[in-house]
Amino acid sequence: MSLSIPNAPNSGLFKPGYQNYDAEDGAVLRNIDACRAISSTVATSFGPFGRNKIVVNHLQKLILTNDAVTILRELEVVHPAAKLLVMASQQQEAEMGDATNLVIILAGELLKKAEELLRMGLKTSDIVRGYEMAQKTALEALEKLEVDAVQEVRETKDLARALRSVIGAKQAGYEDLLADLVAEAVLAVLPKNPGNFNVDNVRVVKIMGGSLDQSRVVRGMVFGREPEGTVKKVAKAKVGVYSCPIDISQTETKGTVLLKNAKEMLDFTKGEEAQVEAIVKELHDAGLRVVVAGTTVGELFMHYLNRAGILVIKVLSKFELRRLCRVVGATPLARLGAPMPDETGDIDVVETLEIGGDRVTVFRQDAATGHATRTATLVLRGATQNALDDVERAVDDAVNVVKAITRDARLVAGAGAAEVQLVERISKAADKTPGLAQYAVRKYAEAFEVVPRLLAESAGLDATEVLARLYTAHSGSSDEVCATGVDVNNEDGSGTLDALDEGILDLMVTKSWAVKLATEAARTVLAVDQIIVARQAGGPKPPGPNKNWDED
Repeated sequence: MSLSIPNAPNSGLFKPGYQNYDAEDGAVLRNIDACRAISSTVATSFGPFGRNKIVVNHLQKLILTNDAVTILRELEVVHPAAKLLVMASQQQEAEMGDATNLVIILAGELLKKAEELLRMGLKTSDIVRGYEMAQKTALEALEKLEVDAVQEVRETKDLARALRSVIGAKQAGYEDLLADLVAEAVLAVLPKNPGNFNVDNVRVVKIMGGSLDQSRVVRGMVFGREPEGTVKKVAKAKVGVYSCPIDISQTETKGTVLLKNAKEMLDFTKGEEAQVEAIVKELHDAGLRVVVAGTTVGELFMHYLNRAGILVIKVLSKFELRRLCRVVGATPLARLGAPMPDETGDIDVVETLEIGGDRVTVFRQDAATGHATRTATLVLRGATQNALDDVERAVDDAVNVVKAITRDARLVAGAGAAEVQLVERISKAADKTPGLAQYAVRKYAEAFEVVPRLLAESAGLDATEVLARLYTAHSGSSDEVCATGVDVNNEDGSGTLDALDEGILDLMVTKSWAVKLATEAARTVLAVDQIIVARQAGGPKPPGPNKNWDED
């Protein structure tokens, strides 16, 4: 409907070119359709048998993953209502680092149920109010579903148990191996007060070749390059970190020197050599045996550093340089010269290793010496870069979950068991709710059914049959918590298992955040009754990617 028609409502109110969708055009239903489209895109990637997506982004980079937040980030969603869902999942990523897919799927399902209610004749205000009441009930019910807790964060076995299902959702089959590796890396850097744990202290280095079984944890840092000079290994050494170039500074003005004979030419460089030698001797006398350069290292300096037996490595990323300073306990220096005693760091071993044909430099603190390390690195091996990227995302999720465990260590049954319990409990609350809001509360409860259904469908099971079995098991469990969930491997043919016995546990705080954010996103979309889109600004279009970027 053009707004330039004289009889049109709002005619002359906005500039020509505005688009206006209001309730008569079914703006709410259009928004719900857009949100459901985005929800169905990532729904097939949910769970341990979730399918991967290949996304080729605007730079022609190929991304293969089943991580919802990565898929949505690369898809560049432009629909304003669908963007709200993407924002909710990004917020979940920022807060918890896990269950991003659950937020999108749950919000999409809540909107689908809201559409059914709208077609029944309910007003959006009734639905929004009902969803608000149901969210409160859901969060209260979730608090009562605790089946276990991480008793001792410093126990590898206890910690790995809580991480298994997080990793299993992205890397099915490798959950035991990766959970143990992540637990080992986290415990190497866990401070005295676990609440101060920093996720940035667990690093990942991906090296192509080999298999995932050959991955290991290094107490320290790994750089994917060799030292610059001839010295490749040093033990129990003092470290100096320089963020300035290790070279003779250039003069601001240029001069011309006329050399008359060979002797003058030889003498010309002697002053420079003596100056460089004096600086290197100063470093050596200060006890430095390892020098880390943030930028360039001059050839003359390199020669004298090799003669002095000092190992030199370039670390060009300022973030990596900062992390290395944390590992060795050094201060980065902006001037070239001998550091003060408190500005130097200590390292037990710096060595060059060959891993799968790649030469890497390892900065390692030995556990035997009792030196605490501030950073641990997971060296991941794999066949393709995309597979390694996906494993890195699984590790990243697991490390973020450890951060959440330090705040709230309670666990609920996984495999869709907690969701079926929520369906039962919220449905009971709906029976006691007066007025039209009870329809919304009941539909809110039904929305949680999407989790066990997707788990069953992705594993190739008959979802209706599995859900019927789950409801039977859960309805007979009176007030105690039932942990019967979906068996994606279908080992006994029934499609169900006891999640507690199998050790499939989810973190309660992650689930409660997902419920909050999904409900909030759904309520926000439902409360919209009009979208007004301004005409795009004039002027030249922003430059797109250059198609001929690889040509001279």
